[in-house]
Amino acid sequence: MSLALRCLTAAALALGSWLPDSATAAPPAASPSTVASASALGRGVNFGNMLDAPREGAWGLSLSDEFIAKAWAAGFRSVRLPVRWSNHAAATAPYAIEPAFMARVSSAVDALLAQGFTVVLNMHHYRQLDGDALDEGDLAVPEAEVDARFLQLWAQIAPRFAHHGPRLLLELYNEPHGRLNGEPWNRLAEQALAIVRRSHPTRPVIIGPTHWNNASDLPLLKLPPDRNLIVTVHNYAPFNFTHQGAAWIQPPLPLGLHCCDQAQRAELDAPLAAAQAWAAARGLPVYLGEFGAIGLADEASRVAFTRAMRDAAEARGMSWAYWEMAADFGVYDPKAKAFRARLLDALMGPR
Repeated sequence: MSLALRCLTAAALALGSWLPDSATAAPPAASPSTVASASALGRGVNFGNMLDAPREGAWGLSLSDEFIAKAWAAGFRSVRLPVRWSNHAAATAPYAIEPAFMARVSSAVDALLAQGFTVVLNMHHYRQLDGDALDEGDLAVPEAEVDARFLQLWAQIAPRFAHHGPRLLLELYNEPHGRLNGEPWNRLAEQALAIVRRSHPTRPVIIGPTHWNNASDLPLLKLPPDRNLIVTVHNYAPFNFTHQGAAWIQPPLPLGLHCCDQAQRAELDAPLAAAQAWAAARGLPVYLGEFGAIGLADEASRVAFTRAMRDAAEARGMSWAYWEMAADFGVYDPKAKAFRARLLDALMGPR
């Protein structure tokens, strides 16, 4: 048993949590409180392209009180808050996070909690961790230090939020892929969770599979023995519809594809069915952390896709967070300062 797992086991046993004797045993089912926390996420929205940009504002959006108030008034009850911590920390050990940025994130979390939201705070877009090319303005560090730096970032983030109430959940990393696929992510997630558990012994922590949190990689995901875990998946199927014309996909996918015929509905439903079966066998709740269709698709198709995905998730008892509030996939138009009414109704209207 690794040192990280021994630390985790000791912390959990001290709090009376049941853990198996062997690290090779199946992980225990989620505790009732963690299941309740997953359910409390309900219908949510991602505040994307804000704190996950290389610098806040670099992608055209800043997190504002307006967005917080509007999202609440629209009926969303959780916010997933993507944060690019990696570009706001020193390149050398101990990789200190900029105090001003830590304060900025903390103030955003506090404002969301004060409004009444349940908040998912994550680490997002650490490009080197996945082996991706850096974005303009990203900070590079020596490749040999990337994993250690990831862990040291969590060693700073976790204590900062240790005294927040139960409506704050932590997500270890968004969409691990590339160099993390499969076993490398299992090892790194186990170490990160052990670090988080030093200051959050029972707070729900969200962990997803590799290949961009794709349900297809759930069979590769090995979770540590911990009763306070929620599994997350992202679902953008059918991808050629949801990402048509996206500038970050090369070569760009052709425009003009509509949704949703019978085959497309089956395609979008299949990952949720797979996630439900995998999680049910382990007694874990599932959180659909991202889904959405780009604004370059026609409105009627976006509405049909969004409603179909929402219905498929809710039929399986999954809480969800739409991607995202006000950028390329946005449910809210920041120029008009109004929600896109038909899209919002697809998310929040009566079943």
